Amino acid sequence: MTTQNITLWQWILVIASSLVLIAISPWAKTKSDFFQATRKNNKKPGLWLLTSSLVISWIFAKSITNAANLGLSYGIVGGVAYATYYLSFLFAGIIIFKLRVKGGFQSIHQFLSSKYGRGAVILFSLLIAFRLFNEVWSNTIVIGSYFGEVGSKPYYLAILVFTLLTLLYSLKGGLSSSMLTDAIQMVLFAVLLCVILGVILPDSDGISSYLGSGDWSLSGGVDLLLVALIQSISYPFHDPVMTDRGFITDPQTMKKAFYWAVPIGFICIVLFSFIGVYAAQKGMEGEAAVEVAQSLGIISMLVINLIMITSASSTLDSAFASFSKLMAVDLKIGQASVSSGRLIMVLIAVLGTIPVFFNPTVLSATTISGTMVIGLAPVFVFWQWRVHRLAFVLTVLTGTAFGIWFATGAYPKEWVFFPGSYGDLLSVNLLGTAACFLVFIFMKRKGNALVG
Repeated sequence: MTTQNITLWQWILVIASSLVLIAISPWAKTKSDFFQATRKNNKKPGLWLLTSSLVISWIFAKSITNAANLGLSYGIVGGVAYATYYLSFLFAGIIIFKLRVKGGFQSIHQFLSSKYGRGAVILFSLLIAFRLFNEVWSNTIVIGSYFGEVGSKPYYLAILVFTLLTLLYSLKGGLSSSMLTDAIQMVLFAVLLCVILGVILPDSDGISSYLGSGDWSLSGGVDLLLVALIQSISYPFHDPVMTDRGFITDPQTMKKAFYWAVPIGFICIVLFSFIGVYAAQKGMEGEAAVEVAQSLGIISMLVINLIMITSASSTLDSAFASFSKLMAVDLKIGQASVSSGRLIMVLIAVLGTIPVFFNPTVLSATTISGTMVIGLAPVFVFWQWRVHRLAFVLTVLTGTAFGIWFATGAYPKEWVFFPGSYGDLLSVNLLGTAACFLVFIFMKRKGNALVG
């Protein structure tokens, strides 16, 4: 089959899958439907709907791309290292449950406003707005890479069309659309992943060759695993896609869903890293998922493409819904209405696409932003502590400073304490997190009562 015919089938997949989602997405008529995913008679999402939504909205196109590439570079160690980020569900579930049950808070913003004031809310909102901004371009460029070389016309066209189609069904129902389509996308992802594993596993030395791949050493990928472990304490709280879902159903259902999301998400990422291990076994180089897709024939290639489309659209619609809620509900910019929510979705879709034309890299969207928000860890770990109102701002800015220090390349080599490709990232995260906790502890007041 010619390259032109393959591209045609790829376009059919993108357009057909998007049209199906547009057709089945509910039409939100009320603010509750649009921003909180309620259904008829104000029915809230159940356990498995919430679990599937959590998992698939965190199996980003960039995440599974990173998982495959890390499997190529480090074997199973790379896959486990990246999957460690899914411990974020555990930490977030525990803290959000306590915020709701013990603190009586109905949102992260309410907690920050009552304890730290408007300034903390604005700073926090800037952090998560930056996160959502990154989610748009970092997922759509993965889709573009399947249609052409970076910077080519087919690459840009695929990104623009995919973003527009995802925006259309998101506009219909807001978070209601996101939750419903997430459940469908989760089932589809699981089936497609099984199909791909069924192709590559027989064409190798068996599953033992995957499980035994890699080197469990700092330079072999364990350094990234430790980075993920450190960041998983703070990382989830700058992701409203996750935290918004922590407040839309009853606390017990929420806690169970977050707990279930840990092993399900972890297993999905590790299994997808097998694609990278397979690529290494076959001597491939470059983008693991792309190279494997092209080597397996048209059917398998289209299956991998559909996996990417599924994961990217599930994350993109969630980013649109969360940004809309952030601006309209949490920050109360304008009226918290369905129409204003839809207008805000259009705005983030446009702004989030602009970086695509500057050819950014995918992995940096996770590792760099994760370092810049390490200051959130003590804020939520010690959420009940009585601290000075400036504690939030000073602690978060300390973490941001470490992130900028590292991102600009100014972090001194003398302060890199570990070998390996991520030794510098591990070093700055250890020092930065310790500094953030020290700043927060220094701001502690007598007694442990929550400042209301």
